[in-house]
Amino acid sequence: MQKLAVYDMDRTITVRGTYTPFLMHMVFARAPWRLIFLPLLPFGFFAYGLKLLSREGLKTYNQRLLLGAPKRDTIEPLIEAYAEKVLSGNAYAKAIEQVEADRQEGRRLVLATASYELYVEAIAKKLGFDDVIGTRLEVDNNGHVLPKIIGKNCYDEAKLDRIKAFLVEQDIDREDAH
Repeated sequence: MQKLAVYDMDRTITVRGTYTPFLMHMVFARAPWRLIFLPLLPFGFFAYGLKLLSREGLKTYNQRLLLGAPKRDTIEPLIEAYAEKVLSGNAYAKAIEQVEADRQEGRRLVLATASYELYVEAIAKKLGFDDVIGTRLEVDNNGHVLPKIIGKNCYDEAKLDRIKAFLVEQDIDREDAH
């Protein structure tokens, strides 16, 4: 019997969402000049409200404006700093205690979230998670993180599909898992 503990991140482990604060952290830490694009953000939300943009479209629109396409290796230290920031000021103590209790019980810890794996992996590593299932971003041959989601935003049915695929990839039969 495989013992699993599958957690969501935003508003489960964290008090508040992490996506927009991640983008703002990156703007201030890396390229404050990108603040000139802030007045354009409401247009994305307006288009989303009118169903002209999907969640994926809105996320990539915001990323394009505020993050651009930085090289992954150049932003790693900023991602690590963001992970520390999240855990020091935006995490539920009870959730962290539960993660530790599940680890002590021998459960395999899986973090499944709509947030970008780009930064969630650093948070998950600090919390001792074994696996991360999140929204994946394309990285080009030169190591640039592109504002392009691979597959679907890991939300709702897409998240469930990714968890099911994870179980298959890991050769875990759902009937034999607890």
